[in-house]
Amino acid sequence: MTSLLETAEHVFDKATRVSAGDSQWSGHTSEDYWAFIGPFGGITAATMLRAILEHSQRDGDPLALTVNYCAPIAAGPFDLDVRLIKANRSTQHWSVELTQQGGETAAFATAVFAVRRPSWSHRPVSRPEATRFEDTKRYPKSGLKMTWVHQYDFRFIEGQPLFGVATPGELASPFSKLWIGDTTPRRLDALSLVSMSDAFFARIFHVRNELVPFGTVSLTTYFHADAEDLIAEDATHVLAVSDASVFHKSYGDQTGALWSPSGKLLATTQQIAYFKA
Repeated sequence: MTSLLETAEHVFDKATRVSAGDSQWSGHTSEDYWAFIGPFGGITAATMLRAILEHSQRDGDPLALTVNYCAPIAAGPFDLDVRLIKANRSTQHWSVELTQQGGETAAFATAVFAVRRPSWSHRPVSRPEATRFEDTKRYPKSGLKMTWVHQYDFRFIEGQPLFGVATPGELASPFSKLWIGDTTPRRLDALSLVSMSDAFFARIFHVRNELVPFGTVSLTTYFHADAEDLIAEDATHVLAVSDASVFHKSYGDQTGALWSPSGKLLATTQQIAYFKA
């Protein structure tokens, strides 16, 4: 019998749906993945990546994706200009430009795809110790109005934010370790990995234990597993760790790593973000 996981269209797939046109692809923002003043950055990144994955010239699997967010994306339709910049036997280099309302650029991305071939393999890093996903308490999200947050199941092991509870003026660590999965379980693929690489709460929220104006400026995700690897993992959630090094003159960094339950490092990520505090 085919499971519901395999037959029903997931809300994530609806939100990242794209359509091919004569010269441009198109998509539409989703109310289910809304942040402060626009779509959740991870869903935008996943949508742009999907346009490449579904392109007839695509070969291989994503190796790296960088998305630069130029302006708030308005609710409604958008166009995607998808171009293969350069290709050789092993890699492809792509660009995707997201435009709205008169051709104004709201985001643009570059991506490297690679055909992974069998080779020598070595994994010098180990997955951090963690309680099992099933044994870790769900993070309550009832007080958070951003709809994208409610599409994910967060289970903190370390570094849970203490909004409205912490002592005013007392700074906390930017580090957190948690399980992240879709609220309605969905098998991991490259699209979910890039979205989850932006699903960490902003590090400044953790440090100050309060919500402040915030937005990702540039996000890069490196993929350490291809489609075949992810099928073999057959997982619906990741162990995620995130940290930051600096908050200075309105900008701060953020780093992260996503691990499979079996202990494989699936993706690493870096971003620079704007804040107002």
